Amino acid sequence: MDTALAEARAAAKRGEVPVGAVLVSPEGKVIAAAGNRTRELNDPTAHAEILAIREGCAQAGSERLPDHDLYVTLEPCAMCATAMSAARIRRVYYGAADPKSGGVAHGARIFTHPQCHHIPEVYDDIGADEAEQILKDFFASRR
Repeated sequence: MDTALAEARAAAKRGEVPVGAVLVSPEGKVIAAAGNRTRELNDPTAHAEILAIREGCAQAGSERLPDHDLYVTLEPCAMCATAMSAARIRRVYYGAADPKSGGVAHGARIFTHPQCHHIPEVYDDIGADEAEQILKDFFASRR
């Protein structure tokens, strides 16, 4: 999670909403790390999780990443949760809850739908205090 938090801080410095994600191989090696880049890339899908999954899939030469774990600083939105399911991510660890836009424990709750083909193990509140503070500081500086 420390690497994901570093990615979130880097995203904030770029003027992006500070969310970071890290994809870890079955051997425990970080194979992709990313922060949000929606503004930089003019791409509403360029969330940290999506970028990490894309990189991991490119490295694997596959659209699926079974036995891979994803660490993200903020509860994934519905789009990212759906991508995690499609990629067959094994475990998702996230920091801060997102009652407004989350898609795992809040909002759409993607993994509870009968149409969800794969449900990863989910662990929340990992580094939540620091992740939350990074977000609060970012938005306070914008007001």
